[in-house]
Amino acid sequence: MTKWRVSRRDVLKGTTAFAAASVFASPIRAQALAAAVIDQKLIDAAKKEGKVVWYTAVDLPVAEKVGKAFEAKYPGIAVRVERSGAERVFQRIGQEYASKIYEVDVVNSSDAAHFIVWKRDGILQSYVPEDVAKFYAAEHKDADGMFASFRAWGCVVGYNTNMVKAEEAPKSFADLLDPKWMNKIVKAHPGYSGTIMTSTFQLTRDLGWDYLEKLAKQKIMQVQSSTDPPKKLALGERAVMADGNEYNMFLEKEKGSPVEIVYPTEGTPLVIGPNGIFKQSPNPNAARLFQSYCFTPEAQQLIVDVGGLRSLHPQVKEHTGRKLVKDIKWMKDDPVGVEKTAEDIKTRYTKIFGV
Repeated sequence: MTKWRVSRRDVLKGTTAFAAASVFASPIRAQALAAAVIDQKLIDAAKKEGKVVWYTAVDLPVAEKVGKAFEAKYPGIAVRVERSGAERVFQRIGQEYASKIYEVDVVNSSDAAHFIVWKRDGILQSYVPEDVAKFYAAEHKDADGMFASFRAWGCVVGYNTNMVKAEEAPKSFADLLDPKWMNKIVKAHPGYSGTIMTSTFQLTRDLGWDYLEKLAKQKIMQVQSSTDPPKKLALGERAVMADGNEYNMFLEKEKGSPVEIVYPTEGTPLVIGPNGIFKQSPNPNAARLFQSYCFTPEAQQLIVDVGGLRSLHPQVKEHTGRKLVKDIKWMKDDPVGVEKTAEDIKTRYTKIFGV
C-alpha cells in the first residue's frame, strides 16, 4: 500500500519559528479588522476576471454544489473546484509555490494546522467577510483576518446495521479493541486526510499511542480519505468503522443506507475546516467575492442541508433529525498542537499500522 508521507517543513521552505499562541483571534483584535462588504464594484471587477479557483478538501459533490450556487448568484464567474485530500492539497500548493506557479485563489482544508503554516509563511491575504466580522465567534476567525472556519464536523465511529445489532455495537473507542471486531474494522489514514490527522492528534493526546497500537492488532482495512469508511460500511465491506466523516454518515443514513453513527463515550474528535485567500491569487476580486459568499447564511445553510456539515454561523439552522452539537461530548480541537506534531504522527502511525 502507498505510504502517504508529506512533510510540512519540506513543502514550504524558509519558514520562521511559530509562537505557540492561539491560531484564532482575540475579541479585541478581531473587532479591529474592517469587514469587507460585497458591493457592485467588487462584483464588476470579479466578473472581469471571470473565474475563481478553489482548492478544497470538501467532498466533491458538496464543493461543486457550492460552486454552482455561487455561479447562479453571480453569472459570468465560473468556479473551478480542485478537490483532493487535505494533505494532498497542502502538498500541491507547496510544490506550486516553490515553482512560482500561482493557480489557487481560495483554499479550504480539513486540517486547520495548514493555515498556521501558510500564515507563518506570509502567503495568505487578510480579508474578513462581512458575515464573519458580524456573526462569527472570536475562536473561529483569525486574529489578522487570514482565514475563518468555513465548516465543522465530527470524526465518528459507526457500524453497518445489517451486520451489527444496536445492542452489540461499539459505544466507545475502547470497545473497538474487543476481539470480536478482528478483521471487521475500516479506518482512514492521517497521511492523506486532514480529518484523520486532526482526529489522530486528539485521540493520541487523550487516549495515548498505546490505544492505536492495540487497534492496529485488529487487522483493520486501511483506506485513504475520511470519506471512504462510511462508504465501505454502506456497501457492507466492513461491519464497523474506527473513524470517518460525520457528514458522510449523515448523508448515507438519509439516503437509506444501513449505517449508524456512534459518538464515543470518551468524546468525539472535532474537526474545523477554514477557508482563506492567497496573496498571489490570480483572480483576487473573484477570490474575495467567493470568500464572502462562502460565509453567507445561504452558503452555510447549503453545506449543512446538502453536505451534512456543521456551520459556525449563528443564523444557520441544524438539519432535522441530526444530533445537535450541544448534545455531543467533543474532544478539544488544537490546530497548533497538530502543526507541531504532524510529522511525528505520520511516522508513528506508519510504523504502527505498517502502511
